[in-house]
Amino acid sequence: MRRDENGAARICVTNAKGGTGKTTVAINVAGALNQQGRDVLFVDLDPQGNATEGLGLLEAYDAAPPTLFDALTDHRRRDVVNDLVVEHDEMDVLPANIDLLQAEHELTIADLIARIKSDPDLSGGLDALSTLAVNVDPAGITGGHALDALDRVLDAVDGGYDYIIVDSPPFYGKLTDAGIFATRNVIVPALTEATSERAIELLIDQIAALEGQVDIAVNTVGVVANRVENTGEDRTMLQWLNEVFADFPVWEVRKRVALQRAFSAGQSIFAYEDAVDMEEVFTEIATELDRQFGYAEVTA
Repeated sequence: MRRDENGAARICVTNAKGGTGKTTVAINVAGALNQQGRDVLFVDLDPQGNATEGLGLLEAYDAAPPTLFDALTDHRRRDVVNDLVVEHDEMDVLPANIDLLQAEHELTIADLIARIKSDPDLSGGLDALSTLAVNVDPAGITGGHALDALDRVLDAVDGGYDYIIVDSPPFYGKLTDAGIFATRNVIVPALTEATSERAIELLIDQIAALEGQVDIAVNTVGVVANRVENTGEDRTMLQWLNEVFADFPVWEVRKRVALQRAFSAGQSIFAYEDAVDMEEVFTEIATELDRQFGYAEVTA
């Protein structure tokens, strides 16, 4: 199980299908880890900033530069990340910002520059590409790809975290690839409905393609079947998920209004004033993460 050079376990919560409750899962996994005494950095990589909003940090989303966008796209400003981290009662947060809406464009240009620099026959297009970028500078791009932008940002984070939880965008693209590349560990949230099958198949294909492109291994930490209800379709999908992910934990999170209420209150369910029975499931997830990443038990 991969940890970074500072000893933090990095995990990306990812599924390109919208509406899976990905952000709610990510926040509550982080909250459960905090409840077990772990120091957590939560990274909102979604340009829409749903997690930033869900943690009560809307001001950060609208903040003036420098932002996470600058740390990702300007190699000279990686260290600014430490000025961007915001304290929350349950975890530290690296918030999303409206400027991240331009990150997909920048990272695409950066990746094209990397490919051109690695192929002498294409070098003539380097200057033209550079003029299209806002922050990206060819001098800061080495190697055959530029998917390591978030990896380098997280390397610049001052140490001390046990876990770094990355909430990826709900779409395929360079930002999602950067989140998976930086973490090499994924938790997959999925709804127990038939439309999830195609989304899961595409995610598996995406991860396999990324592994082949940049020569990495990505570990599936587990799957969260989210918003589960007691219907025939739910039971069928749970069976399918357990078959597809037979070698990995599959956790069932039942549909609960309190999960959304906690989100609206800017908290995980562990800090929310009303008890929620799904706390037990997220505690199981946190315990399994501690087991997989080799943490001894601690008292919060």
